[in-house]
Amino acid sequence: MPLISVVIPTYNSEKTIKKTIESVLEQSFIDLELIIINDGYMDSTLKVISQFKDSRIKVFLFENVGGNVSRNRGLERSTGEFVSFLDADDIWTPDKLESQLHALKANPQAAVAYSWTDYIDEQGKFLLSGTHITANGNVYEQLIISNFLENGSNPLIRREALVQLGGFDEELTAAQDWDMWLRLAQNFDFFAVPRVQILYRMSANSLSTNLARQEKASLQVLEKACSKNIQDLNRLKKKSLTNLYKYLTCKALQQPFTRQKGLAAARFLSKYIFYDASRLKSTNLIVKLSFKIALIVILPCDLSTTLLAHMKTNN
Repeated sequence: MPLISVVIPTYNSEKTIKKTIESVLEQSFIDLELIIINDGYMDSTLKVISQFKDSRIKVFLFENVGGNVSRNRGLERSTGEFVSFLDADDIWTPDKLESQLHALKANPQAAVAYSWTDYIDEQGKFLLSGTHITANGNVYEQLIISNFLENGSNPLIRREALVQLGGFDEELTAAQDWDMWLRLAQNFDFFAVPRVQILYRMSANSLSTNLARQEKASLQVLEKACSKNIQDLNRLKKKSLTNLYKYLTCKALQQPFTRQKGLAAARFLSKYIFYDASRLKSTNLIVKLSFKIALIVILPCDLSTTLLAHMKTNN
């Protein structure tokens, strides 16, 4: 049996799945199986996958039910001692699995090894750096404040830990990775590999761009986490909400611009300030964000896009 199982849920992923699969097959650690859960499709995803002639690849076809169910289906079919999940549009560096496996073997008390994330655009070009946080051991409180693993394509996890916790919450429509990492952190130690090894692709079609769904699910995850130990964890809740609404404000102000996203950004910004009034002292930042929101709400989309691009170039 392979030591590591990699699970990729796919749904209409024809444009990105080739690079994603290549990043797994090019890993320096080769004792792995690649489980692809095709969650329904209306494009040529399967045709792209079929071009790979590698005995480590196993493909399973299902009707569309969503990412959480697909991840759990992949977990059920995995045979490795360690499991890592990878979204169908993200990419790993070649040393990702080997580095994380080494970290877990050197720290047997830990069940999760994670790395740093950077962000790329739809063409695979670098956009921005992730948070690059290093936290080891009991990271539960730090994870409540912010999901510093940043995405579902990051950690390598001991399979027995995932099975013990029952896999991903299939009721959540977003933030399922944060929920899973919190439940793991409540029971097991984490260990960091302080290197950029996950390239997270940002696109207009990604699930995280559905801001209302992201907000609702994140609040559900936070309430569930804080309800377990109200006295100790509610003190962290305000910090977590501040970070959540900062994140949502930034997401709403990403292209493509629409009036609806501008209005959402205004609401998120007001909540960001509500949970951390000290931000009002950062006058320049608040003015810049408010001005950007006003342009997006008032002007036609193409005009606001042109103006904001021109302003960014001149800054």
